[in-house]
Amino acid sequence: MTQPAVTQAGGPLTGLRVLDLTRVLAGPTCTQMLGDLGAEIIKIERPEAGDDTRGFAPPVWPGTTESAYFLGVNRNKQSVTLDIAKPEGQAIIHKLLASCDILVENFKVGALAKYGLGWEQLHAQYPALIYCSITGFGQTGPYAPRPGYDALIQAMGGVMSLTGEPNGPPQKVGVPVADLFAGLYGCIGVLAAVNHRHATGQGQQVDIGMLDTHVAWLANQGMNYLATGENPPRLGNQHPNISPYQEFPTKDGYIILAVGNDPTFLRFCQTVGREDIAADERFATNATRVANRDLVTATLTPVMQTRTTTEWVGILEAAKIGCGPINRLSDVFEDPHVMARECVVEMEHASGTRVQVIANPVRLSATPPTYRSAPPVLGQHTDVVLTGLGLSEAEIAGLRAQGVV
Repeated sequence: MTQPAVTQAGGPLTGLRVLDLTRVLAGPTCTQMLGDLGAEIIKIERPEAGDDTRGFAPPVWPGTTESAYFLGVNRNKQSVTLDIAKPEGQAIIHKLLASCDILVENFKVGALAKYGLGWEQLHAQYPALIYCSITGFGQTGPYAPRPGYDALIQAMGGVMSLTGEPNGPPQKVGVPVADLFAGLYGCIGVLAAVNHRHATGQGQQVDIGMLDTHVAWLANQGMNYLATGENPPRLGNQHPNISPYQEFPTKDGYIILAVGNDPTFLRFCQTVGREDIAADERFATNATRVANRDLVTATLTPVMQTRTTTEWVGILEAAKIGCGPINRLSDVFEDPHVMARECVVEMEHASGTRVQVIANPVRLSATPPTYRSAPPVLGQHTDVVLTGLGLSEAEIAGLRAQGVV
């Protein structure tokens, strides 16, 4: 089921105003989350060019000139075109900052300082301002000046060494997880800083490095290395600490089987009519199964090939054994649970076309995310925002003639 857009204001962050100096994915992910939770987001974009992702096409959403990529992370934002390299543009930024609570940026380290918009400069003028910087490598350290890209961070952060078939090349994850995690950690940091400001009245800088966040979500694999000093091997779809926890071929495709503990493995063997497998000492415990993972795979593969994926899902789910099909995206968006959870939202775009976006997954019982405005066309709100700052039509026209907006 597609969820209709919620147009009324509301949310736990209502009343907060965010100056959004971000582009591409990590920064816009952070600010969209803040916007979904009620904050007002003023997105600053380069005149004529805009956010880089406006040009990340195809695909373009039918009936618009907007890339699907841009639409994915820019709802609940006002687009203002502004050249911050010009003094007149910087003056407008300062007018906006007078009423903003949060600034989020993902420029290279030190780039905004050239325009008088660095953290130290602004903190002195606006001590209550929360200033979130999202960069490839953070504000300090030997790599700080380097640009950060998702694939580069996946490579340097280790996840590519863990992903792929044992005898194949390293693989990146199929979606830009390094960007996404950095944006979400940035949002968490901003929310913590907001709480601190409530208590003290003071702003602070939130320093997010994509490589830092990438290392943080190495999770069990990172801990496995720290505990052993050994580099974990690539295991394809197998789990480094649990077996069986992987894909198996079925009669007509594949299924993911996730057996998390010994009682579940016994129940699985009983369900498939192979109690003899559970009785084998090589399979008796998770530790022995992990030690004999190749044998586990070889033993269970012919068993799983006796039925179709749908048949196995029905049988195993009834026995409360973790399993599921390997869905294509067409299957995902037609899945009855995904539809029941209203994971897609339809919004009225400025082009006059209704566009669909993926819903915010945070479910709050009292103050749920709202979908107040579709991702904007370039500069859609420039005149409205500048008029709100007290500029006249003639002044705005003059700025436009100079290429400032």
